Amino acid sequence: MVVIGLLCLALCGGAIIYPFLLYPLLLRMLPERLVLRDGGVDSSSLLFCAYNESAAMPAKMANLARLKALNPNLEVLAFDDGSADDTATQIAARPDVVTLVQGGGRSGKARGMKTLAARATGEVLIFTDANVTLAEDAVANILSYYADPSVGGVLGSLRYVGEGDSATASVGSLYWRIEEYLKDLESRSGNVMGADGSIFSIRRELYPEFPDTVLDDLTVSMAVVFAGKRLIKAKDVLAYEGLVAARGDEYRRKVRISARAWHTHQYLRPQLRRMALVDRFKYTSRKIVRWFGGVFLIVGAIAAIGVAWSIDGRLALGLLVLGAVFALIASRVKSGPIAALFDILIAYIATLQGVIQAMRGRTFAVWNPAKSR
Repeated sequence: MVVIGLLCLALCGGAIIYPFLLYPLLLRMLPERLVLRDGGVDSSSLLFCAYNESAAMPAKMANLARLKALNPNLEVLAFDDGSADDTATQIAARPDVVTLVQGGGRSGKARGMKTLAARATGEVLIFTDANVTLAEDAVANILSYYADPSVGGVLGSLRYVGEGDSATASVGSLYWRIEEYLKDLESRSGNVMGADGSIFSIRRELYPEFPDTVLDDLTVSMAVVFAGKRLIKAKDVLAYEGLVAARGDEYRRKVRISARAWHTHQYLRPQLRRMALVDRFKYTSRKIVRWFGGVFLIVGAIAAIGVAWSIDGRLALGLLVLGAVFALIASRVKSGPIAALFDILIAYIATLQGVIQAMRGRTFAVWNPAKSR
């Protein structure tokens, strides 16, 4: 019994750390694939959706004005998803910078992006979020990668601000630095396994059709891979976004995102199965293993209790009491290593909860901005 429990504990622990430790080592063993950057394209459209982003709009509009001045051929389109504040008013006040498209109420980001993509005229579609600002050279740098005909999509590099605001923000920043590192390694060897909505781009002719309930950023970016083109990440294309500081906001965000991610995975499964073997390895390692990290965490904890019980019932009871005390203390503190560890654990649980909800048929079409961002 003890041997079985220890083996189970070791396997679960290995599965939890695999995407962050062993996977990058395996990626480094893959051969590097270079990208040509001699030239590029001039025509591009920058698209974003907004809902109740009034606080973010002054910085966003100033950033867009600067990007437009530096890139005269840049078309900027914004979709307002029925905001209840003055988000649409602020966007509409700058018709020289951005064209506002208003939806007929809440329809969700996927519907909004599809609407904008259908109106866009640029050779390259650049996607971003309403609360994200871009470095001044971001657009020019993105377009330079499209000089390589094998490149169908380019991701940028996201930098979070506000890391010291809370343990939740610190953990979020650490997680994202690891995520960026993994994407860099994936890009080096061929394809990145999907983009997030902060900053990415694709050739317009590769934009796919998809339902409103899926994650549009994952669906659109993976369409590049399915088309046989390269999806790469650019270190010199920088975007900036504020971190979520409140634990409750981050938990709800992870549940929503993971539920939509699993729903999207199910939608894309036929195409995923046809990917090259190396891309299927990447996708499984960076996505599927992590989506079920909560399962490995729970099973590992049960195995640890079982091993302790086999040795001495009092040891098992002590572990249970220790776990309860840790949870009680960690749930009350907002900073420090205990709070950080607790945030990591609940992130796994939130992700698993979202996946289970998606398996039961629930998904999310609309979103609400985090108040603590």
